[in-house]
Amino acid sequence: MSTPANNQISVKLVLLGEAAVGKSSLVLRFVSNDFEENKEPTIGAAFLTQRCTIGDKNIKFEIWDTAGQERFANLTPLYYRNAQAALVVYDITKPASFIKARHWVKELHEQAAKNIIIALVGNKYDLTLDSESGEEIEGARKVSRDEGQDLANEENLLFFETSAKTAFSVNDVFTTIGEKIPDAVAKKGSSRAESNRIDLSAPAQTDIKESSCSC
Repeated sequence: MSTPANNQISVKLVLLGEAAVGKSSLVLRFVSNDFEENKEPTIGAAFLTQRCTIGDKNIKFEIWDTAGQERFANLTPLYYRNAQAALVVYDITKPASFIKARHWVKELHEQAAKNIIIALVGNKYDLTLDSESGEEIEGARKVSRDEGQDLANEENLLFFETSAKTAFSVNDVFTTIGEKIPDAVAKKGSSRAESNRIDLSAPAQTDIKESSCSC
């Protein structure tokens, strides 16, 4: 649903995390309500937008989906600069990705905007469930929910477990962030996000997609 430009809040949001944790799949699910089983790795970063009505706010999410490969790590600060929100994503079946998530949280606290809203997202919840019973498979989960919640509590983060494949809790992540974005801060940040889009398009391959929803 389109909204008048003067009533719209622009929110720059960046996704960080190790390769293959499902960052692009989360964005695809949120923006297009779709899932691709064998999605190609992101090269550099992809840029997508999504317009949502959240409560009394009309929000345009300007989403930078960054590559998780180590060779692109030096570019990542370009994308979270002046971001109002960040998703730090890990795979709950891969402990190494949770260790990397801790690194990204630390880096955001040290180098990103002081008022940035950070959500810690444990993805691929579907891999822990039996397809018939819906019960958790013993041993499938390698990062407990308590581990994720404890880190979120320690670092003052939002915390979610999601499945991009089944859409479990994906919209909740973005809706909660939208609810917590202060109107004045987001409006002030919108002009910065516009300028950053020009600066950041050069160093990486960028896919641009835009859609709208009512969250």
